[in-house]
Amino acid sequence: MQLERPDVDAVLAYLRELQDRICGALETADEKAAFIRDPWERAEGGGGESRVLRDGKIFEQAGVNFSHVTGASLPASATAQRPELAAAPWQAMGVSLVIHPWNPYVPTTHANVRFFCAQGAAGPVWWFGGGFDLTPFYPFDDDVLHWHQTALRACEPFGADVYTKHKQWCDRYFFLKHRNETRGIGGLFFDDLNEWGFARCFEYQRSVGDHFIAAYLPIVARRKDISYGQRERDFQLYRRGRYVEFNLVYDRGTSFGLQSGGRAESILMSLPPLARWQYNWQPQPGTPEARLYSDFLRPRDWLDELA
Repeated sequence: MQLERPDVDAVLAYLRELQDRICGALETADEKAAFIRDPWERAEGGGGESRVLRDGKIFEQAGVNFSHVTGASLPASATAQRPELAAAPWQAMGVSLVIHPWNPYVPTTHANVRFFCAQGAAGPVWWFGGGFDLTPFYPFDDDVLHWHQTALRACEPFGADVYTKHKQWCDRYFFLKHRNETRGIGGLFFDDLNEWGFARCFEYQRSVGDHFIAAYLPIVARRKDISYGQRERDFQLYRRGRYVEFNLVYDRGTSFGLQSGGRAESILMSLPPLARWQYNWQPQPGTPEARLYSDFLRPRDWLDELA
């Protein structure tokens, strides 16, 4: 663990600016709806601002949360690998977003950048985490390639192996074990990052956060006007059920938020406004829905296979 003293104010300033920038870009793309701002305070310490866009032209729901919360002792979800910090005072801050479009041909997406700092017996202990991932229902090879090329560009200045390492971490993390399938086509995921020193780790967090809009909005622009019917909408709602399953069963951010006494409305904002389940549903062979299952819901080396 790093005992270097971090510049918490710089991280906070970046996260607030990132929330503003992403919300502005999504409002411009949507052309109809605006984000509702909902500031909140946490009784145990800290607070944040949830921003939610509903019933837009493109986005059925988009939520972009900023939070900065503090506490006297870390919850179990954050100390499983760090039992020595169980009684340490802490603060956590981050921006987390989930976007659920109307059109089934436009993917759902999630991004998160976060920072933890705890006051250990020998000094401050800190780490960065975050990433972004894409969950298409009707995938297009060129969209998947663009997404991963942008992720690669975010990582390249930080080492030749960073993209591969964090891409593979994303594949492992966003995996529904009980379904034996990935949540989507992945992206980047990292956690517990402190080995490069504070300045370099913070630079990497900014690179990941800054590349999100460039990764996502070109895909939205290409797919938002494709016509669809009830078949595609029903499949989108069925696959959204998988999103719910992952967030409630596996997601560590959800667990941390609930265990630390976080604001339930903000934590559960990631869930889609509508979803459906159907017993033992199987796609018909040869359909686009079947191709999602056969070709996309598993780890793949997208850059080598699609370039």
